[in-house]
Amino acid sequence: MNRQVKPRQILLSKRANVFYLEHVRVMQKDNRIVYLTDTGEDVERYFNIPERNTAFVLLGKGTSITDAAARRMAESNVLVGFCGSGGSPLFSSVDQVFLSPQSEYRPTEYMQAWVKTWFDEPKRLDLAKALLQKRLDWAMEAWDENIELIRNGIKIDDGLAAGFSAQINAAQNTETLLLAEARWAKALYARLAEGVGLHKFVREEGKGKQESREDIVNGFIDHGNYIAYGYAAVVLNGLGISFSLPLLHGKTRRGALVFDVADLIKDAHVMPLAFLFGELKISQKDFRNALIETCQKKDVLDKVFTFVADFAKKIL
Repeated sequence: MNRQVKPRQILLSKRANVFYLEHVRVMQKDNRIVYLTDTGEDVERYFNIPERNTAFVLLGKGTSITDAAARRMAESNVLVGFCGSGGSPLFSSVDQVFLSPQSEYRPTEYMQAWVKTWFDEPKRLDLAKALLQKRLDWAMEAWDENIELIRNGIKIDDGLAAGFSAQINAAQNTETLLLAEARWAKALYARLAEGVGLHKFVREEGKGKQESREDIVNGFIDHGNYIAYGYAAVVLNGLGISFSLPLLHGKTRRGALVFDVADLIKDAHVMPLAFLFGELKISQKDFRNALIETCQKKDVLDKVFTFVADFAKKIL
């Protein structure tokens, strides 16, 4: 008897594909996951989703997914997220919703160690400090390697980095760390804005307008942040760590650990690309594709997986 052998899944940390879809129906057809366009034309088109090499899928405006497709996605451990138009929420108060595949084969040791440390406040503060220090290190590394930033004379100077590092080490509580983080982010925005000639830039989340270069950059940052949230959610889900145990953000918000981990990607890749592309006349789709390609080239998913796994092992 010939038994059909399923192809092996690619490790989550090595998967290449990320999809954002609008106005499509995702379904299972002929033992494949496909999406059918919904453009109103007489003949719609099918496109294949190679789910075994896909990290996550974002479903935007006008999308639907069948139960068979959702089950197949879960079997391949693909994270599915619902979001607003363009890959970011329709309203700033609406969070993206992730449907996490439920697998009894996910590891338990990371979650158990995380919980043990999370309820010890001094140790949790130490973890938060280590996370922010890694965020600083990765941002400096990525900015130093970014040729376009170098051409525009944009860099993280040693004084800013040293000041942020000192504030991290000196912090006695989470609130102080959050203040230091806010100053750090504001400084990065200022350097990027000045480098590309946006002297009136103000970060406005979920603004949605496209009337100026500042608006375009804000929109790109929104869309890029949700790509970063997707990568972070894949890592935490794959390691079996609950989104509800943050180190810094939103102690009362269920998915806040996603925000903490996503910041590792946002400073290093999302912000620079948003400002650099803001002066180019490109679409939001082109920006998302460029960000995903950058993350693939820099092995971001693998890098974050390794860091969070090692991070959790240190507290075992």
